[in-house]
Amino acid sequence: MKRFSQLALVCAAIATITMTNPVQAQQKRLLTLDDQFAFHQISEPQISPDGTWIAYTVGNVDVKKDQKNNDIYMTSWDGKHTLHLTNSFDSESTPRFSPDGKYLAFLSSRQSDEGEQIWLLNLAGGEAEKISNFKGGVSDFVWSPDGQRLAIIAEDPPQDTSSKEQKTAPPIVIDRFHFLEDGVGFLGKSRQHLYLFDLTTRKEEILTPGAFNESLPSWSPDSKSIAFVSKRGADFDRQNNWDVYVIEAKPGTQARQLTTFDGPDCDPSWGSRPVWSPDGKQIAYLQGGPQKLIEYAVYHLAIIPANGGSVRLVTPTLDRNVVKPHFTADGKSILFLLEDNGNVQLAKVPVAGGKIQPLVAGRRNVSTFDLAPDGRIVLLSSTPQQPNEVFAFDGNELRLLSHQNQELLAQLKLATTEEISFKSKDGTEIHGFVIKPPNFQPGKKYPTLLRLHGGPVGQYTNQFMFDWQLFAAHGYVVVAANPRGSSGRGEAFSKAIYADWGNKDAQDVLAAVDYVVTTGIADPSRLGIGGWSYGAMLTNYTIAQDTRFKAAISGAGESNILATYGTDEYIYDYEQELGVPWKNLDTWLRVSFPFLHADRIVTPTLFLGGDRDAAVPLHNSEQMYQALKSLGIDTQLVVYPGQSHGISKPSYQRDLFQRYLAWYDKYLIPETATTGK
Repeated sequence: MKRFSQLALVCAAIATITMTNPVQAQQKRLLTLDDQFAFHQISEPQISPDGTWIAYTVGNVDVKKDQKNNDIYMTSWDGKHTLHLTNSFDSESTPRFSPDGKYLAFLSSRQSDEGEQIWLLNLAGGEAEKISNFKGGVSDFVWSPDGQRLAIIAEDPPQDTSSKEQKTAPPIVIDRFHFLEDGVGFLGKSRQHLYLFDLTTRKEEILTPGAFNESLPSWSPDSKSIAFVSKRGADFDRQNNWDVYVIEAKPGTQARQLTTFDGPDCDPSWGSRPVWSPDGKQIAYLQGGPQKLIEYAVYHLAIIPANGGSVRLVTPTLDRNVVKPHFTADGKSILFLLEDNGNVQLAKVPVAGGKIQPLVAGRRNVSTFDLAPDGRIVLLSSTPQQPNEVFAFDGNELRLLSHQNQELLAQLKLATTEEISFKSKDGTEIHGFVIKPPNFQPGKKYPTLLRLHGGPVGQYTNQFMFDWQLFAAHGYVVVAANPRGSSGRGEAFSKAIYADWGNKDAQDVLAAVDYVVTTGIADPSRLGIGGWSYGAMLTNYTIAQDTRFKAAISGAGESNILATYGTDEYIYDYEQELGVPWKNLDTWLRVSFPFLHADRIVTPTLFLGGDRDAAVPLHNSEQMYQALKSLGIDTQLVVYPGQSHGISKPSYQRDLFQRYLAWYDKYLIPETATTGK
């Protein structure tokens, strides 16, 4: 790994990635499948304490090795200098500046057979040094404000009871209510604990031994206490009552439960730490809704005294999700991300409550941000024409910093993405997007694809979508709706499909198709549909009640919900929303109608999935494939070995898109049909 002896000298000498090498004017071309791995995936921007440098992660694909690799880069606030800090064969992630700005810590699995460990890089020069050796690996860490220690989340070592002499693995014994997790497999007694790590002695001490999982540590300003999130109780698998705890940063002390709301406080799946006010007197966090509402509930910004007391909702009337709160340096305001109707904005609200002020709004998706003590802000943002990049925000305007994809974008003629709104069958207003081919000709009717998002609670936003661009460049119009069940439109809109999947949301997405047909964009005789996860489920629901689609693609979806009980990671959610089958059989049968009424399906359908998917196990796709095969409907099942719910292996990702195009082309563009493999 190349290192530099002095940062300032390097900055003066290095040829930065894009600013000193502008792309020459050239003829723009259409995007192709070969561009899939040419885009760089940018993430995790972090600003140095003095606001002069921004570290971030850049993801690339090594096609020959068929693997992904993340490196850490650093760009100056003025955008004039960019440094490629790490360049190993193993990925690096989670860059974190030390409080004095002299060091950068990060996670990497290099030189380790025990998961990711913490590495420390002296920014004045020298090689990075591995400083941790947790046998279960490190999943998260934060610096103490005094720079002397780290708070670390690490997992218990793997419980392998087999010996080298054993040729047969021992039986797996399961006794948990929630026993399966995607990407992990069967769950046992292993837990994630909170540790203290001393940077002088390089020794760790456990703070929270026991039978629970801890997440999202956050230091108090005086470095004496740590807030964290945990779900405790006699049988914590059976509830979703996450709470914020505080513990003194000394081994042997007991954690103090801070929040008592009967529902999720700072659910780790939201990715938002509890944060201390600058004076250490208050802690801001996210409060969800009643457990019965599971993910359909809107989560609000809340504040509680650090010593305990009454909770105050800062955004009690805001019917939108907020995430990633940060106190301003003066402690008077909180910055956060606000999800709203196809966009995610950066916003600000007084700590005392009051009017919410949008800071970075408009047609974009802000996915994360970081705040320096002097008020400088860096954020990660995407628009329909721009993949995620790092931007500087000084309170007035955005300024592009990372430039990782600019050279490629300068070569491409991209499709346009337009926002649309239309009425569903019952008069409900639905919003979505239409993506037109780059060479779109008004008056011409195009083969059209209805694409459906997962969740169901989630939303399509104004961000760059490679698959949309690929389909459009291939000659398709793409229509993408945010039907009821989606987030971004309030709690009532989300929970409208509660225990009633494939009803109102199917009506909504069919109304999106009606819209593009009525406006003369879509050819009604060449319509396709498809999605992944709940998008695949909604695909199955839709083709089981409407025969207009000539081709469908269902990736990692399910339809026989009754047969899914007890086979995936969502047992808690199912029992909250649907009840148990032996008491609510009618509900389970109703939401299983795509399989139970598969004889109503006439659409040729491609099913895909990973054989290690624990979120929506492969047997769900197998059942639908078998049903259509038995019915004589043209169908195919593609299984990706070793893959979980998300297809992660690059060659499989490419294969996925190749098959998408081949399947749609076969039925919607027969004159240019491809055979696929």
